[in-house]
Amino acid sequence: MKNQFKIYLVTILVIFLTSCNGQNQTNSSTNHLKQLDNKLGITKSTIQKIDTLFTINAPSRMVRKIRKNKKGNLLITAFTDVIEFDGETFSKIPKPVGIESFDAFDALEDSKGNIWIASTRYGVFRYNGNNFTNFTTDNGLIHNRTMDIHQDKIGNIWIATMGGVSYYNGKIFDNFTTKEGLTNNDVNTIMEDKTGKIWFGTRGTLCLYNPLTSKFTQVTDKEGNSFKNVWTLIEDSKGNIWIGGEDGLSRYDGLIFTNLTTEFVSCVYEDKIGNIWTISSEGSLKQYNESSLVNLKPVSTEIYKNNSMSFRVIEDKAGKIWVGTLQGVFNYDGKSINYLKNIE
Repeated sequence: MKNQFKIYLVTILVIFLTSCNGQNQTNSSTNHLKQLDNKLGITKSTIQKIDTLFTINAPSRMVRKIRKNKKGNLLITAFTDVIEFDGETFSKIPKPVGIESFDAFDALEDSKGNIWIASTRYGVFRYNGNNFTNFTTDNGLIHNRTMDIHQDKIGNIWIATMGGVSYYNGKIFDNFTTKEGLTNNDVNTIMEDKTGKIWFGTRGTLCLYNPLTSKFTQVTDKEGNSFKNVWTLIEDSKGNIWIGGEDGLSRYDGLIFTNLTTEFVSCVYEDKIGNIWTISSEGSLKQYNESSLVNLKPVSTEIYKNNSMSFRVIEDKAGKIWVGTLQGVFNYDGKSINYLKNIE
């Protein structure tokens, strides 16, 4: 009986020590993860996992723009290449003969199915699925360094360049510079609102064009200050205009401009349920929850910070949030961050 009692005590002691050791290891692991989270700037309640997924043709260069095509697939501008992601695989758009790199800044599929590519070197390309047409200053384009492409409601193409804006009606180019009233010739982005007015974010100012009057107007805040170096413009589902750039993020409700942050905002995006997402130039991905947007100054939640220059944020058809960075792309599925890397 005494021997059995001794064995029982030894067994209890072993179990106790093992439990304590496991708890210490768990606490140590938890503390280590918390330290890692702090270094990465992660909101622990949101991010549960960070992973790298290797796949063929994933973007490996600077991604300035990501748009959706008519199928809802992502059209990714990865400087050297333009890449389509259909939800499962990455496929490169072919290049014209003799071109090793598009030097691409933007890509857009128009209403006829043509893909337009803005190049920082070659003007713009139009690809119809079989052949390329290259438009440069020789064809009437205002400047060969192009930054952004927009198709308006009637189907015409607007092209932002370093030397003004070019408007293409399918036959010829009509160009706008400061001589015609544009407030700055170095244009970053173009957006059309629901009334048909065209907004231009430039390196120097924010500019509004009214096609009915053919007049340009510089847009200023309530103190009369101009918006500097505007890189992103959207109109949300409620009709608010969101402006991002060197001055941070501002929202215009048609009457009042409200500044929400002074951090440089590279891109602002509204998802399908009305949340507003932003990415900063330093890689801070933030969300303004739809329910908070009724407030005069809604507060954002930092979802993740990748500590790298970042340029674009967009939602794919599966609901994942994608971010274009200096080294490629990552996505966020509500719990985890996945970096997509090319198999060399």
